[in-house]
Amino acid sequence: MPLVLQGAPLIDGTGRDAHAATIVVDGERIATVSESTPAPMADAEVLDLDGLTVLPGLIDAHTHLGIVESMHMAAIPLAVIAAQMFGNAERCLLSGHTTAREVAGADGGLRQAIDMGAIPGPRLYPSGPLISQTGGHGDHWFPWLDHHHQPFFGVAGLSQPFEVANGPDEIRLAVRNAFKHGATQIKLCVSGGVVSLTDSLSDTQLTVDEMRAAVEEATARGTYVTAHCLNVRALENGLEAGLQCFEHGVGLDEKTAAKVAAAGAAIVPTLTVIELMFEMYEEWGIDPIVLPKARVVLDDAKNSLRIAHEAGVKIGSGSDELGPAQNRRGLEIALKAEIIGAMNAIVSATRTNAEIMRIDDKLGTVEEGKLADLIAIEGDPLANPRIFDDPDNVKVVIKGGEVVKDIRN
Repeated sequence: MPLVLQGAPLIDGTGRDAHAATIVVDGERIATVSESTPAPMADAEVLDLDGLTVLPGLIDAHTHLGIVESMHMAAIPLAVIAAQMFGNAERCLLSGHTTAREVAGADGGLRQAIDMGAIPGPRLYPSGPLISQTGGHGDHWFPWLDHHHQPFFGVAGLSQPFEVANGPDEIRLAVRNAFKHGATQIKLCVSGGVVSLTDSLSDTQLTVDEMRAAVEEATARGTYVTAHCLNVRALENGLEAGLQCFEHGVGLDEKTAAKVAAAGAAIVPTLTVIELMFEMYEEWGIDPIVLPKARVVLDDAKNSLRIAHEAGVKIGSGSDELGPAQNRRGLEIALKAEIIGAMNAIVSATRTNAEIMRIDDKLGTVEEGKLADLIAIEGDPLANPRIFDDPDNVKVVIKGGEVVKDIRN
């Protein structure tokens, strides 16, 4: 039965102004997008969306659905970890994020569970574990114990947040294992981080040769490598190695932003995690000793986003939300809108994220022939982007032509 969406303005993800549109969905794809009202279809289901705004399904390009506790997951039974992961996946979908790129945490097992319909969740693109050098941002083992004493390396098919590897050969092995476990792209750690205890924000991590080994393995599989990156020296190393995407992109200056733009690389800023960390660190299992580092990053992250935007860098969108009950990922669009404007923030979470993830042939914009991932949100998100922060404002969610949420009164 065809599905017809009508009565609401459309923000189509291309950057075009909101405009009147009637959308006809046939099966899992968008059949027509028309600014005129088509003739009634006797066999169609009609959704009257008066008072709402229609957008493409949102994409969160930096998720951790599988990190339900940052430092001590070993204390949590695997059944509880699984239950909390499944809850995070459903909350992600119902918030209007019909696609997510998991950049440490859940592996291909969660994707398989979602794809087979066992649990509700977004279209998932897992990276496998964050691959880090010893003592790097992804080395969250207790600093006084060797790795073989670490009680939670993760469980393949469930959650594997981190993996430590040193030297090109170990990096290759780690990357190959990630692909074996269902990764669709790879994530490296090339700088220090906020929540790690054995490094500083200014550290560079992994050599260019180590990064290049990962790039070669990803290229062999027709995909790419992204990287946790919080300073320009690490970013420049990554560009030299052939990395095409950088998470956070903090510490950016005009000169380096120009290099990123010239290389055609992308940056995925993550403002939400820093904004929320000061109130959520206990629930997320983060040691309060790292909060001073978070305060340093907060203003820098916003300034780096501004610099990247002015330099014409391809800017994606990711929440980086953590914990067992993730429900604030829509805040990311609101925070970006304060810096680059509401429409640019929306495009970053739709078309640009799809381009970064190499899925723009089927997702990211509302166009005929693309997959019918659509949402309807109450109000005007261009006038008030804060409405994205409350999942209850997302009244309708459609994934692949199926209505998975409809809470219109």
